[in-house]
Amino acid sequence: MEESHVHHPAVPAAAPARAPEFGRDALIVCESLVRIYQSGSVEVQALQGLDLVVDGGEMIAVVGASGSGKSTLLSILAGIDAPTAGRARVDRWDLLTMSRADRVRYRRHTVGFVRQQTTANLLPYLTAGQMVDLPMTAARVPARTRRARTGELLAALGVADCADRRPTQLSGGQQMRVAIAAALANTPRVLLADEPTGELDTATSAEVFEALRTVNQRLGVTVVVVTHDPEVSGQVQRTVAIRDGRTSSEVLRRTATDDDGGTHVIAEEYAVMDRAGRVQVPREYREALALTRRVRLALEADHVTIRPDTGGTP
Repeated sequence: MEESHVHHPAVPAAAPARAPEFGRDALIVCESLVRIYQSGSVEVQALQGLDLVVDGGEMIAVVGASGSGKSTLLSILAGIDAPTAGRARVDRWDLLTMSRADRVRYRRHTVGFVRQQTTANLLPYLTAGQMVDLPMTAARVPARTRRARTGELLAALGVADCADRRPTQLSGGQQMRVAIAAALANTPRVLLADEPTGELDTATSAEVFEALRTVNQRLGVTVVVVTHDPEVSGQVQRTVAIRDGRTSSEVLRRTATDDDGGTHVIAEEYAVMDRAGRVQVPREYREALALTRRVRLALEADHVTIRPDTGGTP
């Protein structure tokens, strides 16, 4: 009996699974972000490979010392400055490849920006209502829609009675709330605030921050606040610290229920590992153990230890 030979085609080897794109589902993504400024013959690296992910609906605070890179980050996210390298995306916009026309559309419709100085946010000859109306006029929004939107925003931010007042007739807190309303005129998905309480007293700062929470919770706007004020950073669920142009740590806050039914806030601090596997060790840790140029790493069952290098210089 003749033996039958059946040819089976070779099955190609399965392609290795691709790692999901970093921050694929997030609203704001920065990956290995670099910003270098040229000052004469000197290069200043304001951002040195920063990673950041912000989900839609979050309200976060970005903190850092002067020169840490936090204001540069905010300028890039606002479309005012452009990155040197890396990746930065907000919603559908790639911030590295946007054309000038795209940048105008992005700043008009996707992000709202509030500066620390109220004089930079408001025009002295316009009333509060006119300030909120102005961005919508530039975007050619119909008059009836503009009037309704202006009234809604001023009411939501507690300054409806200020509609006919000019900046000199407003308190510092009222000026900032009107500025927030104007930044939200064209229904952006993201509100960026640069030290919004930096020129205000404690009580007024609390009012402004309550307004930002209203924007986040009632209007569904994602809010990113840059600040050096620990009081402000303590009022959000997530605080991102920037040091030397990179994200260095995050503090996550959650509300826990006590045995007696009361509640308290638990804050937990985490070091941030960037895409290259780098972790910034806090200065107080380095000084306490004399950690300098080299350290010893050891992989344990469920953690990694870092020890000083005691072997001497070869």
